[in-house]
Amino acid sequence: MNESTPGPSRSTDSSRTLELRVPEMDCPSCAGKVTNSVERLDGIESLEPRVTSGRLVVEYAPSQVSEHEVRERVRAAGYEIVDDAGELSVSVPGMDCPSCATKVENALDATEGVDEIETRPASGQVTVSVTGETDAETVVDAIEGAGYEAEAIDGDRDGIGSEESIWRSRRAVATGVGAVVLSAGLVLEFLVPAADPALFSVIGRTYHLSALLYIAAAAIAGVPILRNGYYSARNRSLDIDLLMAVGILASVAAHHPFEGATLAVLFSIAELLERFSMDRARDSLRELMDLSPDTATVKREDGSEETVPADAIEPGDCVVIRPGEKIPADGVVREGESAIDESPITGESVPADKTVGDEVYAGTIPESGYLEVEVTSEADDSTLARIVRMVEDAEREKTEREQFVDRFASIYTPIVVTLAVAVALLPPLLAGWSWNTWFLRGLTLLVIACPCAFVISTPVSVVSGITSAARNGVLIKGGRHLEAVAESDVLAVDKTGTLTEGDLSVTDVVPLEGADEGEVLRRASAVERRSEHPIGQSIVGYAEERGIGVDDPDVSNFEALTGKGVRADVDGTTHYVGKPDLFDGLADLEHVHATTDGGTSLAEMGYDSSSQCERDGCLDVLAEVVPDLESDGKTVVVVGTEDGPIGVVGVADRVRPDATWAVSRLQEQGVRVVMLTGDNEGTARAIANEVGIDEYHAELLPDEKLEWIDRLEDEDANADSDHGRVAMVGDGINDAPALATASVGIAMGAAGTDTALETADVALMADDLSRLPYLYELSGDANAVIRQNIWASLAVKAVLAAGVPFGLVTVIHAVVIGDMGMSLGVTGNAMRLANVEPESTDVSGETDA
Repeated sequence: MNESTPGPSRSTDSSRTLELRVPEMDCPSCAGKVTNSVERLDGIESLEPRVTSGRLVVEYAPSQVSEHEVRERVRAAGYEIVDDAGELSVSVPGMDCPSCATKVENALDATEGVDEIETRPASGQVTVSVTGETDAETVVDAIEGAGYEAEAIDGDRDGIGSEESIWRSRRAVATGVGAVVLSAGLVLEFLVPAADPALFSVIGRTYHLSALLYIAAAAIAGVPILRNGYYSARNRSLDIDLLMAVGILASVAAHHPFEGATLAVLFSIAELLERFSMDRARDSLRELMDLSPDTATVKREDGSEETVPADAIEPGDCVVIRPGEKIPADGVVREGESAIDESPITGESVPADKTVGDEVYAGTIPESGYLEVEVTSEADDSTLARIVRMVEDAEREKTEREQFVDRFASIYTPIVVTLAVAVALLPPLLAGWSWNTWFLRGLTLLVIACPCAFVISTPVSVVSGITSAARNGVLIKGGRHLEAVAESDVLAVDKTGTLTEGDLSVTDVVPLEGADEGEVLRRASAVERRSEHPIGQSIVGYAEERGIGVDDPDVSNFEALTGKGVRADVDGTTHYVGKPDLFDGLADLEHVHATTDGGTSLAEMGYDSSSQCERDGCLDVLAEVVPDLESDGKTVVVVGTEDGPIGVVGVADRVRPDATWAVSRLQEQGVRVVMLTGDNEGTARAIANEVGIDEYHAELLPDEKLEWIDRLEDEDANADSDHGRVAMVGDGINDAPALATASVGIAMGAAGTDTALETADVALMADDLSRLPYLYELSGDANAVIRQNIWASLAVKAVLAAGVPFGLVTVIHAVVIGDMGMSLGVTGNAMRLANVEPESTDVSGETDA
């Protein structure tokens, strides 16, 4: 898909949005330098660096700052901006392995005006940055000069390989004709030799009709091979095309036309089958692309409806979606209600009920009901579009095993080619053995030297695994992250919003020091109304439900106390709302008392005060209330002034229904699950016991979570005598630093959340913990498949090579088993990853039968 960077787009009447492509901004540190530079300008309303895709989204006031000034500040930070007018994407269906990609890169490197080159063999695409007057035609010509058909990708094409069946291509036709001619030669030579006359002799060699048919078969089926071999030689690439071309020519020249024809036909069939297998892998990417509709129905201000291309809709447009139609862009429902199939985004099979005010995503499908949706994002910046881009970008980062394969192949191929030449020449020269026999053995070893199956074993596995995960609501941003998940023996888990639903509600209000329940809520909600923390919002919501705080008191000097709570002046008096330890010496405040005057009875709240009741009607219960609430898994918020607490509020969060099952399943898979939370010890203990986590660490500030990630990595490294790896799962926003520090950062509920999609290495699009065991299973299976493919390829090559000097392996064995067979084998093995599915659980966490 050709990704374009828009210029300034309409955001509101007073602001504009500018999206810049900054390829070198590829890490959080780079993003920090860029944002710090741009923030110095007046009129910058928001900045959103997207490290994964190398883009910077700037919302600014055009009355105060210009686009030119924004661009200059990015450049002042030391980063170049690449305008997409100079970026071209080209579809190259025949480029389906690293060897092919190398030839294409070499051809483009020699093309004037071409700067950055990105080849993606798995999807058959090339993206280049061009300068000057270099156009798409120049780039296409350069690629075709390397021997590959190419076509520039426009807005009407997805660019994922070719949708035309490989069996109807010219290569398939030539191979079929060559196979028929080869078969005719075999019939003449072996079944009806009387009909195979000697036609002529050249340099002492007699040519029968069958020999001419073999030569014709080699020419017909071998033309594409010879053509590609020529381009390989021209680009100084020692690859399979060059080796096969040399083998075919040498066979015919040495009066072995049958071997040459067999090599040409069988290798062409192998190439067709390999391409067919790769097309199946590419179909997974194409399915993601096809989720987005081509058109959208826009409702105009006069009530009329107009059908427009989906990529023409803009934020603020109102689109109409009827049952069964795909939603064209992210947006908010303004009219109507419907159950929506969100499985393309979240992987959830159960439709989600949506009504006015709810967010919906591009590519999802209303099952019933008419909807009018206000568009909130450009079509090419929707959640679905970002998923597709990130799945495509996942090809860019090579896994450790891919890097090993590339290094190995660069050494292995020249060595085996040298051995093949030695086998063909040395025995006849040194020992006087048969030139005919040892030429064929050298030719066989030359065929075995082709590392095709070996080099495609890892990329096809990575693409299959990543696209399978995307279909199930798990976005993995690269092959190395797919590998790393299963290698992470420790999973650090956040509590709020991860193990729990994050939907907090007030359960208890305990007034102290003569205050009543209403007064405690009034003051707490007044302070928390300025906070965005979920606990604070739950207190505000509870107060509003009870009609408290409608007339806000005078609040000023609000301040967030990191990791502790908040502070503000209410009616001129400084109030604190936060954790119990926010109030120094809380446990020793014997003068703090609870009263039943004007508030709910402590006995009604479940506290036994008879043994502590004093004649004046007051009792000291604070030391009892806090641990009692915490032991029930509730978060305790203390409300007070500088003179001391005036009340205690208990807030609870429900554990996710599938949390216990997910933790248990992860532990069965050998994963050490550790809970890290900023909540209090009592709440952490209660939640950990409920979901079955043995190890937890509570009351952690953000920087302390980072310290625990490092500590867990050290512990894992010492235990395994290897580099420690720790995965971290959180909500993707509050836990962003910890997610970035962990070996693998996993964000929960990332659908529609830009921060989560950009920060994490893996994003679980839905709030579904059952995807965690699935992720570990998929990663483990992917690593196993990659290992199987690599070692099976090497083992088969080694066995075949060992049999060549003894005459046990022929050219036919080498092609059918070593090349065609293994290429199909590794591809088919990799495609098994597409069948890995999450285990479904019911609401109680029991696995469905």
